[in-house]
Amino acid sequence: MDRRYHGYMVGLLLILLISVIASANIGAVHLPWSSFFSFDSQNIEWQIWFNIRLPRIILAIVIGIALSVSGAVMQGLFRNPLADPGLLGISSGAGLAVSVALVIPMALPAFISLWLPVIAAFVGSLFVTILIFKLSYLTKGHLSRLLLVGIAINALSGALVGILSWVSNDQQLRQLSLWGMGSLGQTKWSIVIIASLLITVTTIIIQCYATRLNLLQLGEEDAHYLGVDIQKTQRSLLILSALLVGTAVSVSGIIGFVGLVIPNAVRLILGSDHRMLLPISALSGAILLLIADTIARTVVQPAEMPVGLLTSLLGSPWFFWLIFKQQREE
Repeated sequence: MDRRYHGYMVGLLLILLISVIASANIGAVHLPWSSFFSFDSQNIEWQIWFNIRLPRIILAIVIGIALSVSGAVMQGLFRNPLADPGLLGISSGAGLAVSVALVIPMALPAFISLWLPVIAAFVGSLFVTILIFKLSYLTKGHLSRLLLVGIAINALSGALVGILSWVSNDQQLRQLSLWGMGSLGQTKWSIVIIASLLITVTTIIIQCYATRLNLLQLGEEDAHYLGVDIQKTQRSLLILSALLVGTAVSVSGIIGFVGLVIPNAVRLILGSDHRMLLPISALSGAILLLIADTIARTVVQPAEMPVGLLTSLLGSPWFFWLIFKQQREE
């Protein structure tokens, strides 16, 4: 491994630790660390620590990991730096499926109802991911056509979510609005535990594919002669990426551009070796989303800005820069 990789890992872990400490203390109520270590469930400060800030911090970290790792995998599979779950319509597909599950009443067993948002988001993201991947062959990976397909999927999903919003009641309408803008404000421990387990296990499995993902960068024919089962590898990575995106969208709504900005920035610094790219992207995405969420919940106190708006403000200029960079290279 590159010596720089270990240096970046240590540095990013330190930044993440500092970000966690700062995020835990910053907010409408200043909480001294002594209140956390009191472990007194009757203490109001400890309750804020344990029931509000800590689960939100953990959720921001795991969602940041999910979005950045899925973005890195998409860019590796499509061999295109502009491949992002949000731009290609994968997040919108997951959001549409969750919106259908929220608004349309279904008579389902209690166990399935509990998991319905995650299942719906996974099905929606997997469907769009497979659609985009099939179309990438038909369009021969042509960037502008893939982006047009993504724009069409985003527009169609937006229109259908708009219709669902129109027929929804007040509570459903508020949920749909927060989902569309991306927010971590509805965090609960039950959500955090489920999302953390799914994202952690999926990320570890994806890391095991890092070498095969590197070989795919050489082209499918070369990778095949080097021993890679192309179809199995692509299918597995698509399902795993869809699971990451689906889990993230089901608990936080659509948070755009993290999967675009972070892997690209890491690739510029460390290159395209996915053995380093994936873990560094995961840590960087966790830090970015944690800092963005801390700003979102404190900058307009006592109100709260959806974190998806902040990430879009950050990612849009980067997206323009990437488009112009690719045009110059072509």
